[in-house]
Amino acid sequence: MQTIYWNLQADNETEILKAAGCLLRQGEVVAFPTETVYGLGADGLNGTAVAKIFAAKGRPVDNPLILHIARVEDILPLTSGLTANARALMQSFWPGPLTLIVAKSDLIPDEVSAGLDTVGVRMPSHPIAARLIKETGRPIAAPSANISGKPSPTDASAVWDDMQGKIAGVIDGGSCGIGVESTVVDTTSAVPMILRPGGITREMLEEVLGAVEIDPALEGKGDFKPKAPGMKYRHYAPQAAMYLFEGEAISNMLPIVTATAAQGIKTGVLCSEKIAVHIPETENILVSSWGQDIESLAEKLYSLLRGFDKQNVQMIFAEGVSEDGLGLAVMNRLRKAAGYQIVTVVNGSLCSKSGTLLPEFMLK
Repeated sequence: MQTIYWNLQADNETEILKAAGCLLRQGEVVAFPTETVYGLGADGLNGTAVAKIFAAKGRPVDNPLILHIARVEDILPLTSGLTANARALMQSFWPGPLTLIVAKSDLIPDEVSAGLDTVGVRMPSHPIAARLIKETGRPIAAPSANISGKPSPTDASAVWDDMQGKIAGVIDGGSCGIGVESTVVDTTSAVPMILRPGGITREMLEEVLGAVEIDPALEGKGDFKPKAPGMKYRHYAPQAAMYLFEGEAISNMLPIVTATAAQGIKTGVLCSEKIAVHIPETENILVSSWGQDIESLAEKLYSLLRGFDKQNVQMIFAEGVSEDGLGLAVMNRLRKAAGYQIVTVVNGSLCSKSGTLLPEFMLK
């Protein structure tokens, strides 16, 4: 398949969106920017079109998709009923990076909901996404526009790397601002439950709803049917093996980085500016710093992980952060990217949080 590349900065925006909307109505797949990450879109009411998303990504079919709408009232035909909590969240955070799990209507194809009786819906705030949905005249089903399991794309070049020849078109709308996917909240439960942390933080949700729970299945353990994208499978992962250092273990990163590089292993370090200044960059050490604040880490996380892939890094050591605010979403992504290979300190000794043995070079 020949993939069309549209550059909104260089070409006529109105004509691009008309052409992309036409392809979507014809059952094709088009990638487009949102305020979180780039989405891989298809007509959300056309099961055959939605199936093309799974084929392009190599995505497991039991991993449900999110429907994107352009107006608040567009959710009404997609659900059999909205709870008071859902309406409160819509009023407070839409448009924006918040997905609501609601009881689905008969309009929703099983390809979107993975056979569940619920569906995720969100109203993006990105102007290009909103205009594309309006132009298409249908809700757009869209996961992140990457090969399943890889870091999500926050710019069009990353989409092109993964999707050229697999989809009908890519709309280049520049870099995404938030950098991590939307928060997913199940509004069908008695107490609203965060299924995936994101740009709308737990603290923000609690200000509106009061009590909010976090689904224990966030770590993807056990055999369960996911209600939201990103719950069950390894996601956001670079090609290299990755270890995430949390708490006191962060102070042990430097000697481990040095020892690993000394063995001829090309080593990547993902860390704050505070840590980066103490790590020497050598032939086998590549330091990628996100700066000083958590917002910068969220915005840069996926591009930094993809950068390690391009540099053929063989092992990555990452610095953990506080889970306050946006940190909850960032740590969720880092833990999944590392495949839950988390390094911590217990009784003064380095150990794996999962109970597995750490590699010998970390224990010397």
